[in-house]
Amino acid sequence: MASFITPTILKIFLIISLFQICLGVRKLSEVVEEQPQLLKYHNGPLLSGPIIVNLIWYGKFKPSERAIISDFVTSLSSNPSSPSLKAQPTVAQWWRTTEKYYHLASKKSSLSLSLGKQILDEHYSLGKSLKKKQIVELASKGDQKYAINVVLTASDVAVEGFCMSRCGTHGSALSSIKGKRSSKFAYIWVGNAQTQCPGQCAWPFHQPIYGPQSPPLIAPNNNVGVD
Repeated sequence: MASFITPTILKIFLIISLFQICLGVRKLSEVVEEQPQLLKYHNGPLLSGPIIVNLIWYGKFKPSERAIISDFVTSLSSNPSSPSLKAQPTVAQWWRTTEKYYHLASKKSSLSLSLGKQILDEHYSLGKSLKKKQIVELASKGDQKYAINVVLTASDVAVEGFCMSRCGTHGSALSSIKGKRSSKFAYIWVGNAQTQCPGQCAWPFHQPIYGPQSPPLIAPNNNVGVD
């Protein structure tokens, strides 16, 4: 009789102990559970309405490289509710996150982007070493109203501060259209870091110089500089 009771009691004790351990682990996980990161709107100016994105290519780019960027801009306005897009994350779904800013700012309409014109400067009209003011000068070649002008510099173009303090930048500048009321236009500049400083500016598609040395991700288009 005793030989029967002892194993039974041990089993019951073991079950109770495992239950308490599981309960403790669950409580611990609840304590350290990360809170979702929320967007914080700091009351800065917002672009709204239909906006044209113009691409200014400075230097030599392959047609396939230009296609990667233009396809990306076009996909921002794709319908994320399309049946073909519901099965996987899309750029359009990611971009819709920005709509939260418009709700916080009580804007009537959010931002609608479409691809505009593409300007090629393959002969390096301003040389291969650019200052910030020259980036703005290049950006002004695009539309200066209801537009975002994106300057992309080739891998053999050096830009002031590139690789040392920044990998790209964005801002606004005054319109220089003569005979019209002065207004601001938005611009973006992004450099190609594949050969100049992949360890600083091509992460996560290249091993970083500092920080955790986890394996780099594979560039989705097999082009580290453009991706």
